[in-house]
Amino acid sequence: MIGDTGVGALDGYRDQSVWQRRLAALRRLDWVLVLTVLALSIIGALLVRAATVPLLTERGDDPNSFFKRHILNVVLAFAVCGLVAVLDYRLMRAYAPILYGLSCVGLVAVLTPLGDTINGSHSWIVLGGGFQLQPSEFAKVGLVVLLAMILGEPRDGEVGPGGRDMLLALVLAGAPAALIMLQPDLGTTLVFMAVVMGMLAISGAPKRWLGGLVGSGLLVAFAAWFFELLKPYQLARFTAFMDPSADPRGAGYNAQQARIAVGSGGVTGKGLFNGEQTGGHFVPEQQTDFIFTVAGEELGFVGAAVIVLLLSVVMWRGLRIATQAADLFGTLVASGIVCWMAFQSFENIGMTLGIMPITGLPLPFVSYGGSATFANMIALGLLQAVHLRRRPFD
Repeated sequence: MIGDTGVGALDGYRDQSVWQRRLAALRRLDWVLVLTVLALSIIGALLVRAATVPLLTERGDDPNSFFKRHILNVVLAFAVCGLVAVLDYRLMRAYAPILYGLSCVGLVAVLTPLGDTINGSHSWIVLGGGFQLQPSEFAKVGLVVLLAMILGEPRDGEVGPGGRDMLLALVLAGAPAALIMLQPDLGTTLVFMAVVMGMLAISGAPKRWLGGLVGSGLLVAFAAWFFELLKPYQLARFTAFMDPSADPRGAGYNAQQARIAVGSGGVTGKGLFNGEQTGGHFVPEQQTDFIFTVAGEELGFVGAAVIVLLLSVVMWRGLRIATQAADLFGTLVASGIVCWMAFQSFENIGMTLGIMPITGLPLPFVSYGGSATFANMIALGLLQAVHLRRRPFD
């Protein structure tokens, strides 16, 4: 009798209680967000296969090698997302400087002999076996968490962050941004700028600070152009953005071919794996930076609109999580991720349509890429972590 009602029964109750809590947490996940990202990942995998099979077949390589590697990355990244989601995001305040420091170490390592140049950017560390690491992708996560820590703790009597906090945030954000510009990687630097501006605005920073930052950014852009601080190919990309037909075989080639590919799909597209532009690999880097051209040609306006709609749902759910967060730190983490994803999505899709200059930014949850996939899924895990603890003391 004692064994049935004593310690054994208590242990069984505890085990049952643990499982009940886990099942309750599973049910409380933002399943709309999870299923939306899963849908984007499935569409992305199909587009990666469509973009890479013709080229690999022509080379005599395994036509599904990119597709298999992408599926592996997505599966492992979803597992990492789950691990991040179960963590108490509030404890990350203490570890934010460590994450930031590791990000900077990775960015410095890229500039040493450990780094390698791919597509004109010295942004990679080659791991072997066909895998590369891009530290700048993970630096986005480190930046969001660090800024949330600094801006999410207003001093006594202050509604928003004080001048000292904002200045500290700008200095610490500028250090990795400068390292990224040395690679050079203008696209990721622009993402950093969007994240900083968005998080400052949401934290309650004075309008004069935001206006000053916008003015400073314009001055820096003018100085970079006037003193020729940008690389020649970066300047050529901006020139091609203004008029792709001016140099159709040079700097304007990518922009012009991207427009042709997207426009040729019409309303319903030519059918998956049937795109002529995609099959002829006229547009470079179709599995990464220009994945949207594959969607435009093979899935048409309808398929491309579905991708835009799904990305919009991700932003909506992210903003919803930010507004329901238990504290300002959670709000800033979620809103920083939304700023990152929203700007990167707009820039990636915009450059294929000719409304934004060409930069090396992948489309979140769709493009091929190990580092980007893992960074995006870590961000998704952080959103879920904030969502699961949206009530105080959860």
